[in-house]
Amino acid sequence: MTNRPFDLIIYGATSFVGQILTRYLFEHIHVGDKVNWAIAGRSEKKLAVLKSSLGSSADALSVIVADADDETALATMCQSARVIASTVGPYALYGEPLVKACAENGTDYCDLCGEAYWIKAMILKYSDSAKASGARIVSCCGFDSIPSDLGVHFLQRQGKQRFSKYFDDVKLAVNTMKGGASGGTLASMIEAVKAAKSDPKLRKDMNNPYILCPENTQLCHPQISIKGPVFDADFQRWSAPFIMEAINARVVLRSNMLVNMAYGDNFLYREQMMTGQGIKGRLSAFGLTAGLGFFALSVIITPLRKFMQRFVLPKPGEGPSPAAQLAGHFDISLLGKNSDQETLTVRVTGDRDPGYGCTAKMLAQAGLCLAFDFEGEDPKGGFLTPATAMGDRLIKRLNEHAGMTFTVD
Repeated sequence: MTNRPFDLIIYGATSFVGQILTRYLFEHIHVGDKVNWAIAGRSEKKLAVLKSSLGSSADALSVIVADADDETALATMCQSARVIASTVGPYALYGEPLVKACAENGTDYCDLCGEAYWIKAMILKYSDSAKASGARIVSCCGFDSIPSDLGVHFLQRQGKQRFSKYFDDVKLAVNTMKGGASGGTLASMIEAVKAAKSDPKLRKDMNNPYILCPENTQLCHPQISIKGPVFDADFQRWSAPFIMEAINARVVLRSNMLVNMAYGDNFLYREQMMTGQGIKGRLSAFGLTAGLGFFALSVIITPLRKFMQRFVLPKPGEGPSPAAQLAGHFDISLLGKNSDQETLTVRVTGDRDPGYGCTAKMLAQAGLCLAFDFEGEDPKGGFLTPATAMGDRLIKRLNEHAGMTFTVD
């Protein structure tokens, strides 16, 4: 892929997070200065507006027009790039042709998808093509699920160094998180609920914690999922369900499978949102659980969902303001316990709105990592996770360039 003109192409650059990502790259990596990158999407007019908004110094930025269902245009685009970073969701509606084109043309790919059922379908359809071409297909390269997946990777590496063994029991605690939701993310969640309602088999599949491990149907060790208010004895705080666990835990379990079950055949992983201590923490846990329950109900009941979409929820293309993104942050702890009851806690933090300010930087650095951090190596293609595809290399980039920290607590 060394003779391809573009190192990285941002596909869906005019989406809400795509614009944040484009501006981040433009501010930190001048066009043609060591990195040849381009923006792409279906609307030439919107791409031109985005390019113009960057100022005259963006004149050299290339623009590529390719509709999400135009396989010929997508194949041509993929043949010109080493890596495609896609923000075009819901991926279940718009993502498959691009994954197919990347897998068949040996082009590395990363995205922000949190739709586990769609990722499973892509693995089953295109894994052989990706392995044959050498394409590394890496989904979940945003807040879902880099802090979780790379956090576990970092924790396990530290545990191995200190105790000569991996942790077979890991829990993630979201200490604080401040940020807003965009219409695109909510649209993806709603699409998943609609798909589950219409297909009982899919609904059962989506409840399987090993849904992202279709190559190994023998995996069945029970997992624990926080469903309501719980007092956590390890953290000495009350906790409630964490909405992103539905995708994060599945990515972490796939990472364990891809490293030949290095964390153990009975590896246990779960996530929770910490709400504090005492009566206040307990009440907050009950309140958060009730709020999540109401949101889930409003998505499941069709008339209520349509009302929420029309009058309450942000529309696709809408999201937190730049000021809100700057004011956002997240702080996460991961605690590991091994078979000798030895424990260790690590911390992962981000300095922006987790879903957009931080997510855009995560996806950008994932794309750059795939493009530049494996020079002289021959990485194996296939459907990988952030941890198994990039691991320590991406952690280094996020620490140095994305306002994130991975530290032993």
